[in-house]
Amino acid sequence: MKRRSYGVAGAILLAASTAAALSAGGLPRAKPEDVGMSSKHLAYIDRIVNAAVERKDFPGAVVLVTHKGKTVFRKAFGESQWVPVPKPMTEDMVFDLASLTKPVATATSVMILVERGQIRLWDLVRDYVPEFVPYLHERGVPGEGVRLWHLLTHTSGLPPYTDPGEVEKAYGNPVATEDLVRVIARLPKEAPAGRQFTYSCLNYITLAYILQEVTGQTIADFAAENIFRPLGMTRTLFNPPDALKDMCVPTEVVDGAPLRGVVHDPLARLQGGVSGNAGLFSTADDLSVFAQMMLDGGAYGKVRILSPLAVKRMTEVFPRAAPSGRGFGWDLTSDYGTVRGDLFGYSSYGHSGYTGTSLWVDPETRTAVILLTNSVHPDDKGDIIAMRSKVANIVAASIDRGNKF
Repeated sequence: MKRRSYGVAGAILLAASTAAALSAGGLPRAKPEDVGMSSKHLAYIDRIVNAAVERKDFPGAVVLVTHKGKTVFRKAFGESQWVPVPKPMTEDMVFDLASLTKPVATATSVMILVERGQIRLWDLVRDYVPEFVPYLHERGVPGEGVRLWHLLTHTSGLPPYTDPGEVEKAYGNPVATEDLVRVIARLPKEAPAGRQFTYSCLNYITLAYILQEVTGQTIADFAAENIFRPLGMTRTLFNPPDALKDMCVPTEVVDGAPLRGVVHDPLARLQGGVSGNAGLFSTADDLSVFAQMMLDGGAYGKVRILSPLAVKRMTEVFPRAAPSGRGFGWDLTSDYGTVRGDLFGYSSYGHSGYTGTSLWVDPETRTAVILLTNSVHPDDKGDIIAMRSKVANIVAASIDRGNKF
């Protein structure tokens, strides 16, 4: 497939992102009671998050809650770092989103291509990556070909990850995404296509490469041009520039220093920070805009990113991948979906990130819950999983009975 040059376009986009990154946006703010929520109940968030910070489950957090198009809770807790010296957390800080990159950047970009007729989710992966081998049954009989929807729903049969060190030995550092995808393509598949849910970063690295082959743009450039800039998400980008580094919350200490504005995920870092599985940085305010776009059926104000039907397909369990509990990019009912908590319904959806980030969206109540931490700082020993559920429960319970769903 013929490639297009994207170096100049990428440079222009980076310059624009750098210039814009000094301002922050977000939804209009309202008192909880003005939109049918209880500020008294939302205050339980302070209690449990402060207790977690005191236990050193994580250094700090930013929690943002939206309801009916308004921000009703926005608060920073604890510190943004412990190493090398403690610094306070602020509400506008920039976080390494880790796997939130998958739905926010990669899946959204893929669906934009679907809407434009440039790809189909029924396309075979090998049409774009000829080296991609299927599952092999007994006696080496090849199984069904893997399709793009298998990648989106983590039912491709790919293993969860591959060894960055081995890839680096073979291809150097940084490694071209094309070379990494060839390694991924040749990996033995663990199950026939569509038969088993295995959460895998390799699915989304492959999707980002396919997008690059089709458009001639990296996932970073395409998402900036078609998602983040149109939405005014000025602090959402890959590889934050030096002008924004001081606002980036550091993650794990690697080679003696915490990663600040450098992606935590090893395979994304090996690709120079731009990958389909991880690498996106953002703020709670920017994510609130993205969540509202999803709640509003793909549009925010006068800007349309996705069609209503694309949003619907992304946020319902795909019938052919029902055991995965996944839509096209988003989690609904998988074992990773404890971010929902116990009260939001099963039409709600979201995703989490390894660094300690999460976003959960509930169309039934028109609510979004954003919890951003750096629980991997400084030694990857933080504890965040239960906190996500607890915060979601508090938010859901704060919605007053006067609301009609």
